[in-house]
Amino acid sequence: MASKVQVPAKTQTTSQGFLYSALILGWLVPGAGHVLTGRWVRGLLLFVSIASMFWLGLAMQGKLYVPNTGDVLDMLGFAGDLGNGLFYALGRIFDLGHGAVQIATADYGTKFVVVAGLLNFISAVDAHNLRIGRKA
Repeated sequence: MASKVQVPAKTQTTSQGFLYSALILGWLVPGAGHVLTGRWVRGLLLFVSIASMFWLGLAMQGKLYVPNTGDVLDMLGFAGDLGNGLFYALGRIFDLGHGAVQIATADYGTKFVVVAGLLNFISAVDAHNLRIGRKA
């Protein structure tokens, strides 16, 4: 005899507006996508942690990667840096993080900046999943 398995109905979310707004806003300003979805504390914690990592990385004389190099590792570093959104744009506008790595802390600073960008990518995708209802 076959037993009847009841599967709960998929909840339909009728979100108004542009579905990718949390993703784009969360990428441009760390934590802003979570604030848009109503998760203020998580958004504030993400903003503080990502901003701290980025600016501490630059304070340690970390390097910001530029997009026009042919080295594969530099291109991957640029992809990580680009994850910082407007922080990366501000760093490039004010000509920060352009020096060659000459001291040991500068290498750590470069890693701080790249990891901050990667964390921001992850948090922006998380905010998008919250916005579309894929994650509760």
